[in-house]
Parts: sequence; C-alpha cells; structure tokens
Amino acid sequence: MKNMKLKIARMEQGLSQVQLAEMTDVTRQTIGMIEAGDFNPSLKLCIRICKALGKTLDDLFWEVE
Repeated sequence: MKNMKLKIARMEQGLSQVQLAEMTDVTRQTIGMIEAGDFNPSLKLCIRICKALGKTLDDLFWEVE
C-alpha cells in the first residue's frame, strides 16, 4: 500500500526524496520504497521521518481501514 501521506507531507515541506533521506540518515531509494509501499520502515526510522517533517506517527503511518 502506497504511503501517500508521507509523500504529501514531504512535498508540503518542499523537500525532495534526497533531502528527506539526508535528514533521516537513509538513502533516497529507502524513502522512495517507503512512499511506494515496497518497504516497511522500522519504528526508529518512522520516528526520525516524523521529526524531520513535523508530523506524528499517526499522521504519516496509521492506516485507516
């Protein structure tokens, strides 16, 4: 399942995948795979992404069914 919430939050901050990757100490490919739904990040990485984007875990990673 694609993570459109992450992609939208990143774009609202005016950040590229490369910039977010640098801020969270991962590769651009990792950010791309998370957004595409091809990679399930660790809780530690989710928290780093949330802090970088000023969002909560619920904002970016909670799935509503």
